[in-house]
Amino acid sequence: MGLLLLLTYTFVSSYVLLGTEVDAQRSFTIRRISLSIEPSTNVTRGTDVTVRCKAIISSSGSEPLSREYTVYKGSKTVYTKNSSTSEDLLYPLPEARATNSGKYMCKIKMGDKEMKSEVEKLTVTGLSKPVLHLDKGVVTEGEKIVATCTAPGETGSMFFYFYDGYKLIHEKFDNSNQLQYNFSISSVGIHSIHCLYIVFIMPDTAKSERSNTVTVSVKELAITPVMEIHPPSNIFEGDQLNISCTVRNSHSSFERINLYLSQGTHLLSSGNTEVNRRLTAEANRPGDFECRLETGNIEKVVNQTVSVTELFSAPIVTMSPAEIFQKDNMTLTCKSERYAFERLTGSELTYSLEPPQTPLTQTSPGVFSGKALQYEFNYTCVAEAKGIRKHSETLTVRPKVSVSTPEISLIGSAVQGESFKILCQSHTGSLPINYTLLKNGKVEDTFIVRRPFEQAYFTIMVTSPDEIGSYTCEAKNRHREGQYSKRLHGTVIVPLNNLNVVVNPNNSRVYEGQELLLLCGVKGTPPITFKWHHNGNKLKTNTSNVSFMSYHIESLTKDDSGTYQCEASNQANRVLRSEMITIEVYMAVWKQALIWGIALLVVIVLVVVCVLYFKSKRENVAKAAVSVWSERPPEAANDEVSSVVSSEADVEYTEVVHSQPVDPAKAPLRKGTDTVYSELKNSPQGAADHRDHGSVEYAEFNGEQPEYNHFSPEVNNYQDLPVPVD
Repeated sequence: MGLLLLLTYTFVSSYVLLGTEVDAQRSFTIRRISLSIEPSTNVTRGTDVTVRCKAIISSSGSEPLSREYTVYKGSKTVYTKNSSTSEDLLYPLPEARATNSGKYMCKIKMGDKEMKSEVEKLTVTGLSKPVLHLDKGVVTEGEKIVATCTAPGETGSMFFYFYDGYKLIHEKFDNSNQLQYNFSISSVGIHSIHCLYIVFIMPDTAKSERSNTVTVSVKELAITPVMEIHPPSNIFEGDQLNISCTVRNSHSSFERINLYLSQGTHLLSSGNTEVNRRLTAEANRPGDFECRLETGNIEKVVNQTVSVTELFSAPIVTMSPAEIFQKDNMTLTCKSERYAFERLTGSELTYSLEPPQTPLTQTSPGVFSGKALQYEFNYTCVAEAKGIRKHSETLTVRPKVSVSTPEISLIGSAVQGESFKILCQSHTGSLPINYTLLKNGKVEDTFIVRRPFEQAYFTIMVTSPDEIGSYTCEAKNRHREGQYSKRLHGTVIVPLNNLNVVVNPNNSRVYEGQELLLLCGVKGTPPITFKWHHNGNKLKTNTSNVSFMSYHIESLTKDDSGTYQCEASNQANRVLRSEMITIEVYMAVWKQALIWGIALLVVIVLVVVCVLYFKSKRENVAKAAVSVWSERPPEAANDEVSSVVSSEADVEYTEVVHSQPVDPAKAPLRKGTDTVYSELKNSPQGAADHRDHGSVEYAEFNGEQPEYNHFSPEVNNYQDLPVPVD
């Protein structure tokens, strides 16, 4: 037998390995895979649904290849199958339920290749009607009932809900289609019970219709709680109340019984069969009393309200006067506005103040007098009668602080003729404080300081420095007498005016080396800043408490010439500038004398040189004339005109002697003899060339300087010259 199994295993293994090897050797491709839902993607509950997965494979062989199909619902795998056929994969959903709704997808895997289909959504509508069953139809108060709610044919995760009429009495989650619920009903009467469920189809939910309604009749138990209060009415504060809480119709068949007696939310006492309590009636405490019976899951309650008449009302404390200042007389009055005359007399009601260390003393019932403290204090009035104490609301007395003597001061600087601010301020005093500005005792302006850190500023203007001392201010809070400040003190800055500049020396001419003093004076409040400018450039700046400033030059130079200007300013921020002062610095007298002396000396030297030069020139001309006359030929017999022929063939000199000037209008009257030399040049043909190269005339005066006179060529009278001899 073992041998047979071994042979069978070997054969099967060989076949599988062979098939695997064959599949591995064949080539293939997954062309397409699709998923469809039949008969439709939207069906009703109970329809048979099939999810079809269809794959198209191309391979090199004729035999179908092995493949693995996987069907997903959402991200969860719901079905897997291996197949060696080309048939479609079918995933059946018989009698589909709402829990089958969702998104489906198919995947095929062949070797190392896989492909996924598109997602298709299936929607199954409709849920089965739930069925409710109760094990009892008639019960007594607190008796147990078992309710079963079933969702026939449904699967998945569900929430079940149980209702008593429209009131939800229970809800619970379960993974099955049936849920049991144990409960009891404490109220007597007919009750209608039904249920329903909700199926979770992530991410949605589906709600079923209501189940059948089952009626339950609840009968009352005979056992009841009983509460009694004595006295039952006409109760006043301070009266003693006796309260009892008991059980009626109690017998041993009941479970353990518990009784609870409460006043409002305060539990007074508890017990099993009877509870009693004695207490003092108070008007300010709730008069609602409750007797509660509990046995098993049964609760029975009886309530009763007690009306308590107030013996006296809570006192009210008042202060007179309504506003007080530190150490002023004050009175506190403590009084209850109402009290029960039939139960209480006025003498039985007493008043006191808390804390006991109050500085006030009682002068009559409910009246306390004394001095106000210098700080705030809390007072509480206590009214007491027949052991009942009532407190008033706390009264906080805040004594006001009287305003201190105000101080008046300047804010910034005061300039005559310009607006400026002053401050009136008291360092202590309760708000609000009225500040009044006075000028010579007359009201000028008012200001009310209502908030902390607020200050009273006033704007004024003065026309003279002395006027500032006429201002005072008054500070006052409420009806208290006002406090007056001292007179306002401060420096009033007078703007600069009447700017004058004095120049010393004041004559119109200043010379180098002289001393120059410029003095700039102005009227106004010091300190004054003076600035000197020369030709627009700043020379000197000085701030002084005097009203003038000088600029001194010990020895003037030509560079000091130009325009000078003085500029003055003070704290009034008003700048005054003088007119331009022109200073022309002339050359020193000794320099002028030196220059004139040098110039005169130069002139003298030039005159001497000229005289010497012309004298030397005249002597040379005279020597030349003597030399010419000494070479003259003896055959010249004419006394009036003579011709001299030079050794040069082309030049001829002729001397003309006039006893008188030829043209008296063109030649001035001269003393002595005029000698004129003319140069005549013969032409190559032998004719004389009468071109005039200019004439120079020399005149001798008896000891006088020579005079030059140039004549034009047309003035010469060539007809007076002798005709040359061939």
